Amino acid sequence: MADQVARGEEFEKKAEKKLSGWGLFGSKYEDAAEFFDKGANSYKLAKSWDQAGSAYVKLASCHLKLDSKHEAAGAYADAAHCYKKTNTKESISCLEQSVNLFLEIGRLNMAARYYKEIAELYEGEQNFEQSIVYYERAADLFQSEEVTTTANQCRQKIAQFAAQLEQYQKAIEIYEDIARQSLNNNLLKYGVKGHLLNAGICQLCKGKGDVVAISNALERYQDLDPTFSGTREYKLLAALADAIDQEDVAKFTDAVKEFDSMTHLDAWKTTLLLRVKEALKAKELEEDDLT
Repeated sequence: MADQVARGEEFEKKAEKKLSGWGLFGSKYEDAAEFFDKGANSYKLAKSWDQAGSAYVKLASCHLKLDSKHEAAGAYADAAHCYKKTNTKESISCLEQSVNLFLEIGRLNMAARYYKEIAELYEGEQNFEQSIVYYERAADLFQSEEVTTTANQCRQKIAQFAAQLEQYQKAIEIYEDIARQSLNNNLLKYGVKGHLLNAGICQLCKGKGDVVAISNALERYQDLDPTFSGTREYKLLAALADAIDQEDVAKFTDAVKEFDSMTHLDAWKTTLLLRVKEALKAKELEEDDLT
């Protein structure tokens, strides 16, 4: 490992020497780029990620001097992948540089990929506001390149985090739109009931006991997909709406338990349903205080 670090440092010294010397028609930048690339590889072999990241950033600068924007964008991405192991902030900064260059040269697919990667880094940091921003940028670019499946994966993340941040209407619109799109696709139509369940749970959170809004949503979902009313997902939402209407916490809990015993509810759904249950409990206590 130490040998590889020493080799990396040696390559960097050679690169710096080339840059400080005199070169014909940009040849010094080409020579320096070759040494920075070799240095970065040596650091990677030594798992010296910060040094590798730094060498790739210097390599990107050489490519920019040579007006090789595609290569510079790639070098920034390589730097980001090294920093990812040690320094999230630095990794995001390098990915931003990479994206900007790919956008400049019209490589929208690559830009979308790296926007998605930035979104995932923010997600890992539990920074859902920023994660949403970058998933939205990625989704827009994937959509413009007609990579619809990946665009919708990004949009589902946006809806998931929006609901966690209590931006229920935003989440509802996304889930309903994806359900609508999926109906016309033989491969995706089986996922429709799941999207409508997610939208319905967000309706329950948003409505805070507004049974009319929930009932209207269920009617809309039936119009959208006539098979929905026969699903367990529909029956769960209808049972929950009924429990809310009757202000019956026990009934609400039983409906959730029954569904969960056959189809496991993930942490996201459980969290949102708990919010609805807590609001229902609070309402029940209010009623008790009044009587």
